[in-house]
Amino acid sequence: MNHGMNPHGNSEKTKKKISLPMVRYAFQTIIWPRRWRLLLGLLLIVINQLSGLVLPGSTKYLLDEVIPHHNLTLLYWILGIVAIAAVIGAVSRYALAHVLSIEAQHLIKQLREKVYQHIIYLPTRYFDNNASGALVSRIMSDVEGVRELVGTGIMNYFGSILTSLAALVIMLTISPSMTLYVLLPMLLFGGVIFKFFSYMRPVFRKRREINAEVTGRLIESLGGIRIVKGFSAEPLEISVFEQGVNRLFQVIRKTIMAFSLFASSSSLLLGIAGIMIMGVGGWKIMSGEITVGDFVAFTLYLAYLVAPIAQLSSVGNSLTDAFAGLDRMEEVLKEKKEGEEAGRTVALPEIKGDIAFHNVSFAYEADKTIIKQISFEAPAGTVTALVGSSGSGKSTIAGLAASFLKPDDGVISIDGIDLATVKLSGYRKHLGVVLQDDFLFE
Repeated sequence: MNHGMNPHGNSEKTKKKISLPMVRYAFQTIIWPRRWRLLLGLLLIVINQLSGLVLPGSTKYLLDEVIPHHNLTLLYWILGIVAIAAVIGAVSRYALAHVLSIEAQHLIKQLREKVYQHIIYLPTRYFDNNASGALVSRIMSDVEGVRELVGTGIMNYFGSILTSLAALVIMLTISPSMTLYVLLPMLLFGGVIFKFFSYMRPVFRKRREINAEVTGRLIESLGGIRIVKGFSAEPLEISVFEQGVNRLFQVIRKTIMAFSLFASSSSLLLGIAGIMIMGVGGWKIMSGEITVGDFVAFTLYLAYLVAPIAQLSSVGNSLTDAFAGLDRMEEVLKEKKEGEEAGRTVALPEIKGDIAFHNVSFAYEADKTIIKQISFEAPAGTVTALVGSSGSGKSTIAGLAASFLKPDDGVISIDGIDLATVKLSGYRKHLGVVLQDDFLFE
């Protein structure tokens, strides 16, 4: 049993941040091919967000014009306009689910298919060095975060920015001085957020990697439960699993504490902004510079101004998750598929069956040679038996003959043709293999 829980462990990878090549890769392969759908989604989001600005604006007229003067005609107009804006908001939100949300899930489906199609053609040696559970996590979990790149997450954020700019313009028309007082804590708030996520990005990636390792080991231990019980290894498996979930807990605890500190800082800055609005706004109302309706509308528009800054936390988390998943997915896709070597050009339409090993050497790890300078012939129509103690290399020789493994030195030939030059798909069609490990598909 493989007791390691970190098949992909690498501290340098853990510290990797969102880089320009990663952003370029995401733009070229995911965003640009869907640019028209994303633009339509952005338009719908802007319509949806702008429809929400109607209510704060109508509140000003309700307080300053309708109620003091009992103006029922204006009240009916206000109610009608707000109702129309609500319908537009609901329809645009529904359309967004079809334009972006479904497309995001379709993208996840395509990426899962792409990663699986690549992994299943990787050399057997790759699977010997990587836990199957970790590979399952890469196929099923790592691509999940990518939906934010084409879903409503990022597009909503861009829509919020545009709506925020519109709210800022309106707030400046109501009271430029109040707006300036509000912007100072908002800018400080934005700086805190950017500092926070520069610290949290490597933590998010580490959390994903540990989760994949723990999941992979869990799948292995449950899949090989007979081996675990046969060797009375239950305490060992429990210990390894507990170590893994404890590492995961420590990373999650670090995340929770960081988010708690971030939320506390955000509350403080927003509280300062609220105090400034209340103080300055109250003074301006008493001095006659603004009306009560202006003050209420200003505070309502402030929510739209703050929204993009408040959303930075979730957007930063989503972006980090998406790029971490893309990065891990790209690591797999960079692995060379089995049989892609430039020299494999020979097609074997028919096979007689003569197999010969000429000074073949092989090692699973450097400086740990399993087979050294082995030479023998297995003529067609004969039975060749390999006899030896456990670990002497019998299965390795069978794996080399089946081209599951590639020799480090020497030549394996089939009907006098170097097996390293033969196209594997054609060769394996003529191959029959009975493996020593029993495995039944469900």
